[in-house]
Amino acid sequence: MASATRVVIAGGGVLGTMHAVMARRRGFEVVQLEREAEARGASVRNFGLVWVSGRAAGPELSLALRARELWAELGARVPGLGFRAAGSLTLAGGDAELALLKEAAALPDADRREFELLDPAAVRAVNPALRGEFAGGLLCRADAIVEPRQVLPALRGSLAGPGYEWLPGREVTEVGPNAVRDHTGAWYRGDLVILCPGAAHTGVAGRYLARGGDGAVRRVRLQMMQTAPLAERITTALADGDSLRYYPAYDLPGRTLLPPQAAAAERAHAQLLLVQRADGGLTIGDTHEYAEPFGFDLDEDAYDHLRARAEALLGAPIPRVRRRWAGVYSEVNSAVAGHALYHRSEVEPGVVLVTGPGGRGMTCSPAIAEETFR
Repeated sequence: MASATRVVIAGGGVLGTMHAVMARRRGFEVVQLEREAEARGASVRNFGLVWVSGRAAGPELSLALRARELWAELGARVPGLGFRAAGSLTLAGGDAELALLKEAAALPDADRREFELLDPAAVRAVNPALRGEFAGGLLCRADAIVEPRQVLPALRGSLAGPGYEWLPGREVTEVGPNAVRDHTGAWYRGDLVILCPGAAHTGVAGRYLARGGDGAVRRVRLQMMQTAPLAERITTALADGDSLRYYPAYDLPGRTLLPPQAAAAERAHAQLLLVQRADGGLTIGDTHEYAEPFGFDLDEDAYDHLRARAEALLGAPIPRVRRRWAGVYSEVNSAVAGHALYHRSEVEPGVVLVTGPGGRGMTCSPAIAEETFR
């Protein structure tokens, strides 16, 4: 492919924007379209976690580790991303969760994840803000944090100049060979067109996703919140024992011995993840809703549960909640799509659809984009 290659990207979220970054790295000209004035979906409604610790052994872990390298490179070049190699602590509330963490720390690939099992005193030495009760924790030094509300404008700012054109407020309504048309009737042609529709499973992406079989890519709704700044620094990202139920790295014999979740957590498919933002505020979540149509309202019981879990680990009240939100992301459904980590297909000549990374989207987006061009 010559240096004059032109790439058209439809989608301004983190997956589309990382494709723009990787295209420009290769010297390609890029036109990027976004249907909103600014991307407002899952790319900005997440924790900003570069999350290696919970990934499944094999291709998923390799993809996450490559993405972690790319995030670090980008963070050094684009300070506005707020990249921090903070690591994470997954905390055990009791003996069964601690036993499962011990199993994870003994995995053959534990060194790749930079795992270390810590007793309560060692947990507090790593993260002095944790004054609550817990049986121990698993430190993952490979995990990192970025600022999700800053990532997209910071990346576009780094691309600004000849060879990159950002066109917000342009919704793609038609796809043809090597081309897309927006709602104004304008056509955009390129040597390669990449569609990154996020959680939009209707419109132009709908007909192509339907080809993969009913439910091959599904949508998931979550709830999260953010507090006012906490004066004390929380040195790592945090996860509670409920997270062990959701991440494939912990699909080990000890998982069957975990005690039942609290009723509110079970109803909401909740796990506690907590990340301190650069301004000191705490992003806290999250829940999982899989059956559509999704509710239009927010479940206060889930927020009460997550607040209580955060306060139990910190051993102190959290600051006042300033914001609450729901979000929807797209993921490949393993029950239908098998072991696929995301969906990529050539839907028309010269047009590639990339979507469905699920909760790994923020983490893996730079490596997914790299694979598209590879």
